[in-house]
Amino acid sequence: MLIRNATLPDGRQRDVRVRGESIAEVGRDLDASDQHVIEATGKRLFPGMIDAHVHFRQPGYPHKETWESGSRSAAAGGVTTIVDQPNTDPPTIDGESFDQKAEFAADSVVDWGINGGVTADWIPNVLLRRRLFALGEVFLADSTGDMGIESDLFADALEAATDNDVPVTVHAEDADYFNDDAKARDDADAWSAFRTAKAEAEAVERACTVAKEHDATIHIAHTSTPEGVDIASEAEMTTEVTPHHLLLSRRDLSELGTFGRMNPPLRREKRRQKLYERVVDGTVDMIATDHAPHTREEKDASIWDAPSGVPGVETVLPLLLAEARDPDSGLTYERVRDLTARNPADVFDLPQKGAIEAGKDADLVLVDTTETSEISGAALHSKCDWTPFEGYDAVFPEWTMVRGAVVYERGDALDAADTTAQEDVFYDHQGENVRGADSERLE
Repeated sequence: MLIRNATLPDGRQRDVRVRGESIAEVGRDLDASDQHVIEATGKRLFPGMIDAHVHFRQPGYPHKETWESGSRSAAAGGVTTIVDQPNTDPPTIDGESFDQKAEFAADSVVDWGINGGVTADWIPNVLLRRRLFALGEVFLADSTGDMGIESDLFADALEAATDNDVPVTVHAEDADYFNDDAKARDDADAWSAFRTAKAEAEAVERACTVAKEHDATIHIAHTSTPEGVDIASEAEMTTEVTPHHLLLSRRDLSELGTFGRMNPPLRREKRRQKLYERVVDGTVDMIATDHAPHTREEKDASIWDAPSGVPGVETVLPLLLAEARDPDSGLTYERVRDLTARNPADVFDLPQKGAIEAGKDADLVLVDTTETSEISGAALHSKCDWTPFEGYDAVFPEWTMVRGAVVYERGDALDAADTTAQEDVFYDHQGENVRGADSERLE
């Protein structure tokens, strides 16, 4: 297959030859004889996004999401690798629970990784022999799944992971700094008032200190404050920011209501702006969604009873591309590439992923950045049929390729000459564990 005359994120126009699962060649005027040619003139080709933080809810909560529905949603948004978090039912804390989740992951149309969890009941000597993507997110305060742990157990987990060359990701909030006075309120902003910005900053500092004491490096998940980003950066640890913390703030809660409740919560607008600046300037390492779907019925409750979490895996790259179209945003297409593909591949040691280069996996996304469409929750492919970004401008993929196989084509892009609305198409494909064959055990 030859993708002809595509514009790469850095603005260069190149042909890209795909052979089997890999990119075989990138150059100008490549020979197209005896090959299927995809004409990409005027369109941009990106490496598929690596979303290092999703909750696909299986096992335990298939009414919220499944590996099939979640991975299709990912593919429709240009995400070609996802990493599932451990707070399912049962939690992924031992070999049996890892193996069970890996069976569900066989339904994924995109490549995947599985993170292991840390609780008082975890079995590290067994869990760490599985092909884990990372250990974490390790919860320093309770969130969905009640997996918050104490400092001593965190230190033990860091040591065990480091000994086994397994990365560690951290959900950094310190419950000692939660504001109990906010519990007297019942408005949508009460959750943000309760789980304070200081709770995150203090937890990031403590986690980084413990990591340094154990000669370990950690990755801070869904960092929601500029203070947290700066503390981690100064400690030479890595960070991710979610699209909701990047683009939404407490001023949106009057409209979102309990559908805007998540952990960590939305912050004040000034903090959001400063966080955006750190995404643009390179201080933040990557964007990850913390895709955490719940049904409308579950979210339609009081602010103290509604579950935390919002969907995002299908809208993250389209939102970032729409931001990059605006020259005033400061966000470039190259920066989007780094935040979504190159940096996650580097941080988590995925040498086959993250770039449009010969020898890399052919994980590719074709987009037309000259046009945008409005996001509609009803049109998304997650089981969760709502989004906090309803009505936002987005640039959705025309097609998404995983290891050389087109897994998704957008209906209205199937035949530009046909003005009749068409259904989006998903093609049969089985994603793989990016850490290796599921059946293999580490010695």
